[in-house]
Amino acid sequence: MSNISPLAVVSPKAQIGDNVTIGAFTVVHDDVIIGDGTVIENSVSIFDGARIGKNCHIFPYASIAAVPQDLKFKGEYTTVEIGDNNVLRECVTVHRATASKLKTIIGNNNLIMAYCHVAHDCTLGNNIIMSNATQLAGEVIVDDCAVIGGGSLVHQFVHFGAYAMLQGGSRLVKDLPPYCMAGREPVSYAGINLVGLRRRGFNADQIHNIQDIYRVIFQGDKNTTQALEEITANFEETPEREEILRFIRNASRGIIKGYN
Repeated sequence: MSNISPLAVVSPKAQIGDNVTIGAFTVVHDDVIIGDGTVIENSVSIFDGARIGKNCHIFPYASIAAVPQDLKFKGEYTTVEIGDNNVLRECVTVHRATASKLKTIIGNNNLIMAYCHVAHDCTLGNNIIMSNATQLAGEVIVDDCAVIGGGSLVHQFVHFGAYAMLQGGSRLVKDLPPYCMAGREPVSYAGINLVGLRRRGFNADQIHNIQDIYRVIFQGDKNTTQALEEITANFEETPEREEILRFIRNASRGIIKGYN
């Protein structure tokens, strides 16, 4: 049985799972699905197109699935799809997609802190931390286990790699490759995310391999194409090497700078 405040406004057309809590003054529109065990605190707005998974916790004044802030949007049917075990803190905003991708996606086990914004057509993976007041523009991709420092601005179409970490207050306009730490202004490479990798179970050999690969990319005198050729020729094929090569070869915005 769910616990819905008598002061909440919940459409009878919404699909509410078992053991859901909905607080006072929250509004849930018609075309909404909320999974089992999810807690929606007071004063949350959940608009048509929201799909929220199991055991999520959404805090006051969050807004989920409002129409996108994109002048190309013409009212097409789009959604926000949020997975399981996510925490969205106070005043988080997640916007519906446009015709570009039709879905704004947030995976599982993510912590999105207060005042963060996830714009239209973004795709977030799993186990991500977005610190307070981080702002993602449209069609940003954030891969698994990324950490974004508070107050950061991420340009539209940027790809944020897995296990990467961005310094708070950064302005990211290029793709950030996996396993890296980045900061300064303009954003540049600051080593690998050593502490994060250890916490996620990477062993010493994996970490040393990643460090050696990025020395070729960011500290050598070769351009990116030459660096990738050297890595392909001289480094053993590992999942980490393949992820780095795939990411950089597909970096439509180019990657961040090396040391400055």
